[in-house]
Amino acid sequence: MDELPFLIFGAPAIGEEEIAEVVDCMRSGWLGTGPRVARFEADFAAYRGVGPQHVAAVNSCTAALHVSMVAAGLEPGSEVITTPLTFCATVNAIMHAGLTPVLADVDETTGNIDPDAIEAAITPRTRAIVPVHFAGRPCEMDRIVAIAEKHGLVIIEDCAHAIETEYHGTPAGRFGDFGCFSFYVTKNVVTGEGGMILGRDEEKIARARILALHGMSKDAWHRFGDAGYKHYQVVECGFKYNMMDMQAAIGLHQLAKVEKHWLRRQQIWHAYDEALAELPITLPAEAAPYTRHGLHLYTIRVDHERCGIARDDFLDAMNKQRIGTGVHYLSVAEHPYYRETFGWEAERWPHAMAWGRQTVSLPLSPGMSDADIESVVSAVRAVVRARSQRK
Repeated sequence: MDELPFLIFGAPAIGEEEIAEVVDCMRSGWLGTGPRVARFEADFAAYRGVGPQHVAAVNSCTAALHVSMVAAGLEPGSEVITTPLTFCATVNAIMHAGLTPVLADVDETTGNIDPDAIEAAITPRTRAIVPVHFAGRPCEMDRIVAIAEKHGLVIIEDCAHAIETEYHGTPAGRFGDFGCFSFYVTKNVVTGEGGMILGRDEEKIARARILALHGMSKDAWHRFGDAGYKHYQVVECGFKYNMMDMQAAIGLHQLAKVEKHWLRRQQIWHAYDEALAELPITLPAEAAPYTRHGLHLYTIRVDHERCGIARDDFLDAMNKQRIGTGVHYLSVAEHPYYRETFGWEAERWPHAMAWGRQTVSLPLSPGMSDADIESVVSAVRAVVRARSQRK
């Protein structure tokens, strides 16, 4: 008997438009940073309601965070408050910028950073806040902005999950001094690897653009393009973080489908809500009415005491059912490097610790068929019911 196909977690929905654009890019002779990156920047800026001079494409959200912190002019050693429920890149970017990460616990219901915890974590050395819009749900940005204004702090939003996210009608990424987006292969807009910086201050975005390409005053397109050779000058010690036209070729058509894909993820989300409601697991909290949820991760919580199976055993059981899952995220303070470097103990941030030990992200891709949805639902039901009946 043939084995069932494995449903890959986070598989992107790639169409013929993306494929044709990549082929055209390859035939054009221009694969690096060039006209397609410029088009992608302009399209993204228009989507988020800003001018093209307010965005800069880079090769990852990690790069976007790092460059934003450097461009913000934060003095070395300054403290930057962020969430313990995030991918390691958030904390690593803070460290790469020569800054000191400080953790503030998350809200028990939403998984987003708790504004009260931010306020409690502020010291005379605090200079910035990095809120992460976890799973696509916006943080309470009115309170975070008020805290930042009260204490004179920079806000750098980690919008890796939040391309479509809005809070009181304002898109994520436009509350802070900078917003940093991801186009990684599992994200809602895909370029394979890639990121975008959105910034309020044109001069700081211009500096971020220079920092992302070695500190050079001109990129390759403006040096070697059909307008004729132009000399460049190195004006800062920068990094190698530029996006390629090959990546932008995919992103151009992904971005054009962003609303269509969001609506499909909404259908999948509602199907999960309805089909899994009776099980002894915790489903995502309902989105607040004044927000637009980006619907990036459908994250359930598996409590051993409640449903009779430990989270990691649930992951193994789903894998045996041929369903790919994800963990978003083990609390930052659980990882050995950060424990050893900062002396962090996960128990200091109990809500993040609980989330990290209980969460499972189910497949949520616009490329999923109705049959795929039913396969996920059937697998979750089978695993949970089998274990809960043994209790």
